[in-house]
Amino acid sequence: MHAFLQTPLGVVILTLAEALALLVPLLMGVAYLTYAERKVLAAIQMRRGPNVVGPFGLFQPFADAIKMVMKETIIPTGANRLLFLMAPMLTFALAMIAWAVIPVNDGWAIANINVGVLYLFAISSLGVYGVIIAGWASNSKYAFLGALRSAAQMVSYEVSMGFIMVTVLICVGSLNLNDIVMAQRTVWFCVPLFPMFIMFFISTLAETNRSPFDLPEGESEIVAGFFVEYSAMSFALFFLGEYANMILMSAMTTILFLGGWLAPFGLEPFTWIPGPIWFIAKVMVVLFGFLWVRATFPRYRYDQLMRLGWKVFLPLSLGYLVLVAGVLLVMGWLPHVA
Repeated sequence: MHAFLQTPLGVVILTLAEALALLVPLLMGVAYLTYAERKVLAAIQMRRGPNVVGPFGLFQPFADAIKMVMKETIIPTGANRLLFLMAPMLTFALAMIAWAVIPVNDGWAIANINVGVLYLFAISSLGVYGVIIAGWASNSKYAFLGALRSAAQMVSYEVSMGFIMVTVLICVGSLNLNDIVMAQRTVWFCVPLFPMFIMFFISTLAETNRSPFDLPEGESEIVAGFFVEYSAMSFALFFLGEYANMILMSAMTTILFLGGWLAPFGLEPFTWIPGPIWFIAKVMVVLFGFLWVRATFPRYRYDQLMRLGWKVFLPLSLGYLVLVAGVLLVMGWLPHVA
């Protein structure tokens, strides 16, 4: 069996098995994240939420999926058919392939590469293209306006996110996500880098177009943003891509600041719990933060959104980066980047 796995066919089969082992639970997680969001919002707003389809409404995500599959995909007359259909596929595909470098336990990654952070940078930067293509190919002013808003928002907050991630990298001395987690065995980075942790979480809200930064989907101003002309399964792919990105950003927050799969501060009573359980639990806590913020805060104006990104987060993240680098240099703790 081991000899077969060394052959080209064996490598392909093994890679496909690893991809399915990751993507199937991820898609189930995306489905039930929509259910959890509706339940959390209902509890905060003193409503019931989904409670009809199945016990406690647990089959509601499957009912929604069947509804989307059975609907007709309507393509506007003046739309570019190829790009119109390609945009949601691109958005969904990018949200999936980013998970190739995410480790859920020590060495548990499909591709444990030494430049995992750069890979995530590249994938997140490409996400803008799906949005722009969708807005332009729809041949609608509303969709195009929503796409421009979304692209400007995503690019703006990627800059400060980049400085925050570089701050973590200079503390570790490696671009490997596995190494970043293992460097937090004693203390999680959310403690010494607490301001960066808060800024990173807020930036992930803006990066995923979530409330209170859901300007591209401002229903009261521009109907529904860049996917206003989409329906049925093409709309569902955007929907799945957004929620998969939420889980991805929560996983990145967990890896960079919350110790990944490690027990809290290496405390002995907690180390018997398997690493993947800790990882999933931390991701769920961060996701709850996404949902809680949506139910609590009103939407920002566009000028407030841009001011926060360029005039607050950018100088703060750059200043904290310089401060951390200076402290590490003075103390003689500055590692050599692997």
